[in-house]
Amino acid sequence: MGELPRLVATDLDGTLVRQDRSISPRTADVLARIAKRGTLVVMVTGRPVRWLSQVYNQLHEPLPAICANGAVVYDPGTDRVLRANPLAPDLLAEVTQRLRAEVPGAVFAVEVADGRELRHDAEWPVLWDAEDPSIRVLATPEEVASVPAVKLLIRAGRRDPDAFVQIVAAALGGLAEATHSSYSGLIEISAAGVTKAAGLAWFCEQHGIEPAEVVAFGDMPNDVPMLTWAGRAVAVGNAHPAVREIADDVTLSNDEDGVAAYLEDLFELESQP
Repeated sequence: MGELPRLVATDLDGTLVRQDRSISPRTADVLARIAKRGTLVVMVTGRPVRWLSQVYNQLHEPLPAICANGAVVYDPGTDRVLRANPLAPDLLAEVTQRLRAEVPGAVFAVEVADGRELRHDAEWPVLWDAEDPSIRVLATPEEVASVPAVKLLIRAGRRDPDAFVQIVAAALGGLAEATHSSYSGLIEISAAGVTKAAGLAWFCEQHGIEPAEVVAFGDMPNDVPMLTWAGRAVAVGNAHPAVREIADDVTLSNDEDGVAAYLEDLFELESQP
């Protein structure tokens, strides 16, 4: 990448967002200054749409977002989903049936309504949104797989995610994409061909931007397709080994504002008082 990028794509959790779920004033300021110069800044995340407000509340202006690992492209200015690539109910039924047979103790949840609602097995551990009325507990496998879902989630107790994702992928046999973005044993499943790279590629095509004109930041295996696609791939210092292996550069950790530090150097931004 000989010139400055036309687009900056960044993962959120573990990359732009600190461990305490905050975005530092420094980071918010750097993103705003770059956007003001005319460079597009896009958030590319595994989060559902309903969790974006926690981020927007800490930024100067809301940024476009590619959510659910590439399945949803969201415009915060109009509160509209511009593109969605869900798993169809018949595919969901087949996938969950296979995984229930292959993975003892498996429990499932699905992100539906373009990620504005979560439906889950009765045994699913509800860690977030516990008091949110948009969560609906569905006790039967048929109900979990009854409507299109932009993401299917599977847990089976606490497992090593790198090993567990291989088990899930083998059971899927190419029917869908399996990845992970945490160390808790949660595996995220999308429709075949749906990745952060695919979502970002569609967004860039709408704006006439080539991969070589993109710098991307990430920290976990679900970021690997995006980082491989982008002209410059940057891992934060706390990144998973799979991300560090394919990155062109490594910056500071998320808690050290690694994305902001890298962009300050890249765009030659002077420090603000």
